[in-house]
Amino acid sequence: MSAVLIDGKKIAEEIRSELAGKVSALRTAGVVPGLAVILVGENPASVSYVTAKEKACEEIGIQSFETRFPENVAESVLLEKIAACNRDPKVHGILVQLPLPRHIDERRVIGAIDPSKDVDGFTPINLGRMLLEEPCYIPCTPLGIIELLKRSGVPTNGARAVVVGRSNIVGKPLANLLIRKSVNATVTVCHTGTRDLAAHVKEADIVIACAGKPGLVSIDMIKPGACIIDVGVNRVPDPTKKKGYRLCGDVDFEEASKVAGWITPVPGGVGPMTITMLLSNTIDAAARISDIALQ
Repeated sequence: MSAVLIDGKKIAEEIRSELAGKVSALRTAGVVPGLAVILVGENPASVSYVTAKEKACEEIGIQSFETRFPENVAESVLLEKIAACNRDPKVHGILVQLPLPRHIDERRVIGAIDPSKDVDGFTPINLGRMLLEEPCYIPCTPLGIIELLKRSGVPTNGARAVVVGRSNIVGKPLANLLIRKSVNATVTVCHTGTRDLAAHVKEADIVIACAGKPGLVSIDMIKPGACIIDVGVNRVPDPTKKKGYRLCGDVDFEEASKVAGWITPVPGGVGPMTITMLLSNTIDAAARISDIALQ
């Protein structure tokens, strides 16, 4: 068996084409969607993500407002910036790039974002609304994964899904989305306290690996024909590469491809979808705040 490659980059491009039409409609109505991006420090991965997000905004007509603070910025200064963005009518979405330095209370900072501008879907209000299936902004990576499954034709109704990882950013919200009636999967969440991870993964029709551990899911753990969604982005040393490292996921891609029915690559799988869902949430925020109905 050779797995069907789920090309996240291609699917993301299709969605961005759809989003460009919505941006055009908003601009015709006199509204330019605006995203405030706040970055603290010079973490290479964070800088790379922010740069990619800003480029994506520019490509489809979203205005990006970037603020970069040094690593040692006072928490009070960061909170003041968020308050200013909350008040700014040109800003429809606010993104604070995570992780933050240890001296900053991440929960306090995220909680300071106006829920109506919380396009990352991380505030307690949006997470609570998500749990109750009320209108809200859903975290971008989980939302992107659901889109990947739907647009790739992966059967989810009655499927057994195993989520490997329980982070607030991916694992927990994703489990909630998978059990919704619109997806209708039966979900098991595995984590560091799980006994015999392989036994759980072997029974899964859909495996979402989001633990951040290279090679965590191996070929002998995969049910033939299963769908493998690899969220992990890990840097592993590789002297043959110019940068001295290569990116890989949580799944042994080459081996897993031999038995899986569908699989996402790293990079080029989930990553492009995360950014695309951020764009989608920002456009929705601009429409809601401006009281404009989009098709």
